[in-house]
Amino acid sequence: MSYGQQQGPQSQWDPWKPQSQQQPWSSGDDRTPDWAALAEASETRNKRRRVLFIGGGALATIAIGSAVAMAVVSANGSKGSEKPSSLPAGGIPSASGTAAPSFAPTSAPPPLDPKDFVSSKNKDKAPIGPAILFPNTQLALGSTAYKKGASADTTNCGSATKGTLPKILGANDCTRLMRVTYAEKNIAGTVGVALFDTAAQATKAKSQWDKKSVIASLSGKGVGAFCNSAICYTTANSYGRYAYFTVTGFTDGKDVTDKNTAVFTAGDGLAEYAFNQIRRRGEAQASAAANE
Repeated sequence: MSYGQQQGPQSQWDPWKPQSQQQPWSSGDDRTPDWAALAEASETRNKRRRVLFIGGGALATIAIGSAVAMAVVSANGSKGSEKPSSLPAGGIPSASGTAAPSFAPTSAPPPLDPKDFVSSKNKDKAPIGPAILFPNTQLALGSTAYKKGASADTTNCGSATKGTLPKILGANDCTRLMRVTYAEKNIAGTVGVALFDTAAQATKAKSQWDKKSVIASLSGKGVGAFCNSAICYTTANSYGRYAYFTVTGFTDGKDVTDKNTAVFTAGDGLAEYAFNQIRRRGEAQASAAANE
């Protein structure tokens, strides 16, 4: 048996371990404690404790910083205008990405067709007469200004026509015929507008027109007789429930030939004038109906 040998490591009291207990030095051991070693161990433990405190504080700071960052991100995200660039794309929902409310597609109603208002007597309700339909006291037909002469209005359409035209107008139930004459020097032209109840009747009357279908020329108010027996230039057309006819020639009784371009220009100009007046009539009624 060896004297002075211990049976096991003797536990020593560690002030930082809650379960350790201060043990008295053995009365049988007369060695002096190593105070320098004890001081060094204590200093080591103090350093470890400070490191733990410092490290724990850093973790706490990081945790607090993360919480603040999350709070800021949440506030920004609720506005939907900005999000931190350090965050992953699509990581935070944005109000700007919210789908806009959808509405059923709408379309404006189609514009009213002016021709509809002059295609039947049921819609064509505006006042009408020679003075309303032919208001111009002077017309520019080509490069020449023609002055307005006499005008006429009748419900007996056949009485103001010649040749085959009275029969055509009667067969299609013409209800009214208005005429006006424009003249300049020795050239004069009469335009006649026949009214029907429907556009189909006017179109049929126009399609039946031939070279022997002639509107009667209208003289008076400074305009001498013309186109009673001489060869004259005639035209026919229709628009809506209106059929319009012209006759143009010389007031001195001469026949119209292919060389008399001024007569053709005057006759075509009168036909265009009639068309424009009928079309404007439809436009005015369509505009009034659209504003009701």
